[in-house]
Amino acid sequence: MSVAFTKEESSETASETLLPDRAISRHPNLVTEAGLRALEVQLQQAREAYDATNAIEDVNERRRQAASPMRDLRYFAERVRTAQLVPDPTSTDTVAFGNTVTFSRDDGRVQKYRIVGEDEADPKAGSISFVSPVARILIGKSVGDVAGIGDQELEIIAIS
Repeated sequence: MSVAFTKEESSETASETLLPDRAISRHPNLVTEAGLRALEVQLQQAREAYDATNAIEDVNERRRQAASPMRDLRYFAERVRTAQLVPDPTSTDTVAFGNTVTFSRDDGRVQKYRIVGEDEADPKAGSISFVSPVARILIGKSVGDVAGIGDQELEIIAIS
């Protein structure tokens, strides 16, 4: 095997292993207690996935396999480091981070979401990020208040 071939292979492998970092939000990293625990679990899973790649004997294959776990490791380490734990709200008078808010739309749909941090938001599972347009217009409002978003009006019918 010639040195030139080895260098070429290493160059190709290097380009495969340099994945761009996952984007970090410019917003404060507010988290609920459950959100912080989830970030810590994801960080641990990324560590385990990265550690598992160390058992791969072929150096080039090890680099390829380690790229994604290493990127996740950097992301979750930063998210855990910058996490700002927000205690559960003590009041249901107004919508705040951590509250679950139920609202009705003009078209008659009733929706219910918990307002959480960006990493734990999952609208299909009933949670939205505090920086989402809907959450931003609802935060600070009370039951009975109407908030407009685009050409829609949302009326808050419950806060828990």
